[in-house]
Amino acid sequence: MRDVAPIVSNVPGSFPWHVWHDRHPALFARIRDAHPYPARHLAALEALLAETRSGPMRPLPAGAADKPAWDAWGRDHYGRPWLSAPFLWAESYFYRRLLGAVGFFDPGPWFGLDPFAFLKAAELRTPAVDEDLAAPDGRSTDVLLHAALWGNQADIGFRIGVAAAHGEVGVAEAHLVADDSATLLALLASGPDLVCWVADNAGRELLADLVLVDHLLHTGRAGRVALHVKPRPYYVSDAVTADLVDCLGRLAAGPPAAARIAARLRAAAGDGRLVVSTHRFYCAPLHFHDMPPDLADAFAAASLVVLKGDLNYRRLVGDRHWPPTMPFAEAAGYFPAPVATLRILKSDVVVGLDPATLAALDAGPDAATWRVGGRYALIQGYRL
Repeated sequence: MRDVAPIVSNVPGSFPWHVWHDRHPALFARIRDAHPYPARHLAALEALLAETRSGPMRPLPAGAADKPAWDAWGRDHYGRPWLSAPFLWAESYFYRRLLGAVGFFDPGPWFGLDPFAFLKAAELRTPAVDEDLAAPDGRSTDVLLHAALWGNQADIGFRIGVAAAHGEVGVAEAHLVADDSATLLALLASGPDLVCWVADNAGRELLADLVLVDHLLHTGRAGRVALHVKPRPYYVSDAVTADLVDCLGRLAAGPPAAARIAARLRAAAGDGRLVVSTHRFYCAPLHFHDMPPDLADAFAAASLVVLKGDLNYRRLVGDRHWPPTMPFAEAAGYFPAPVATLRILKSDVVVGLDPATLAALDAGPDAATWRVGGRYALIQGYRL
């Protein structure tokens, strides 16, 4: 993997460049406006933003509980410009530093407060969610699978970036650039014993995930589901356990069909058919190639692992300048279990495309943006 250059952020006009110069300043403005942070937190936010632009990357301060791990992970990057580090690594460290800036880890009034919670909560109150919950029950596995896929468009951080760079735009029904859904559906029809569902975003996406998870359990298309969420806030809208609780509450407060889903999921959690899981690796700046043995063992015990979203995809195949036609099996062949990815394309990396599909995309009306614009999607699988 290391023979292929990682994606970095120091190319003006590139998607990673836009993230640092447009998305992050817009995000910081939203966070500042939403919280009565004291002057020291506001100053720390400003200093972090300035450091990412012009200063060298600094290690965590002395006394940080996770400093030994980050010192090991960052030994090749500290002291160098942020934008010269691998994009995935730098983004992960940025969100760790953001939490430190607003006192997330410090005893006091801001300890443990998710700085993105206000954005997630607002999304659950939108009329679009009312429409999502109007008829969530009784639909086919295929329909619910695609609803979970397109739910990945509901990415708050991505939308902040789009708004900052281009103004708000509506995302039309996107196109599948790769589609292994028939094979995935056939595996689910066989009733696998354990499905690991690695969630991505909270809000509308997690609601769609939960509706599908309930369907799999209720219809016997999965004996058990392990729902993996992040151990702490990460990448703006990434789902943590509190977001799961909020989504179950939103389902329970919805129409009768939605409330029945919430009740069944709670019952499944009570009898062990639904297990909520997490791992510190999910907030580490690493690819799945480098996952620790205990997480690899948890995946290896599953009949199927479903990875939701753009970041999980980047971690699975490696956030590098792969040829888009490189076979998905070649990129994911190391994974210890049958794996499927449901992803809306919001960053540069992609593999497993048919040459004719790639040629059409590169020659089409979205040639400059199809990889990053959130209008195209894929369902890919290995060993399904």
